Amino acid sequence: MTINELQDEIIEEFSDFTDWMDKYQLLIDLGNEQAPLDERYKTESNLIDGCQSRVWLQADYEDGRINFTAESDALIVKGIIALLIRVVSGHTPDEILSADLYFIDRIGLKDHLSPTRSNGLLAMVKQMRMYALAFKAKEGV
Repeated sequence: MTINELQDEIIEEFSDFTDWMDKYQLLIDLGNEQAPLDERYKTESNLIDGCQSRVWLQADYEDGRINFTAESDALIVKGIIALLIRVVSGHTPDEILSADLYFIDRIGLKDHLSPTRSNGLLAMVKQMRMYALAFKAKEGV
């Protein structure tokens, strides 16, 4: 699936709920469904700067695609990173760098996060793009 198809799928899932408490619960459920991050990746270098909670992000480059895995010590943040991984993981550096992550606004996520969580969300997106940039530069693609 393309990044936009995955985003549309998420928008559809969130549109089933009108109450933000239900949407928060969906985020928590998504985070809980995510496989735990291997302990060896829970290092200082994998911690995302700018997040109020602790978020570890691991990126692996294989066959021209980046696969992300992550974990957070906060339930809602774990759900947010699970959404981001669902959208961008398994795509090429170019696809990730050129993606317009419109689902964040469309599901109202930014409007319903505290300023610190919103900054954390931006930091997660920025870090994923930095990995894409680094892998692109490394491979010269």
